[in-house]
Amino acid sequence: MGNWDKNYFVTELKWDVGEAPWSPQFDDNEGARLLSLDSEVIKDAFYMETAWFFPGDWPKTKGETGTIKAHRHDFDEVVAWVGSDPYDKYNLNGEVELWIDGKKNLLDRSFLCFIPAGIEHGPIKINRIEKPMFHFTAGMGKKYGK
Repeated sequence: MGNWDKNYFVTELKWDVGEAPWSPQFDDNEGARLLSLDSEVIKDAFYMETAWFFPGDWPKTKGETGTIKAHRHDFDEVVAWVGSDPYDKYNLNGEVELWIDGKKNLLDRSFLCFIPAGIEHGPIKINRIEKPMFHFTAGMGKKYGK
């Protein structure tokens, strides 16, 4: 059985990360939030959240409920999607559409994206997914939000 100091490690999801008008909704067979962190979980921590997204044709039918709407933050943010094939680690096995500063980007490779504070980003949506994708976002704010 593991043993760790809860002042430093997060092993469960904080369900309430703060609602945002740009947040999408996913069914259990589409995606699942895994772990999250902010200054309420561990004192002085920055915001971070992780999730898995699962294969299926749901991206074709999800529409606006699966799209992160355009927004901006008062802090720098990193957004990432990583493919799950250990033999082809840079292949996302899907496609993510991520608009930044009014420009459309289509990504089919594992990626990290740095978004400076104040830059509009979104919409963000998964267009296609053939194998599970791991997603995380981290922001230098103490809590998720604008």
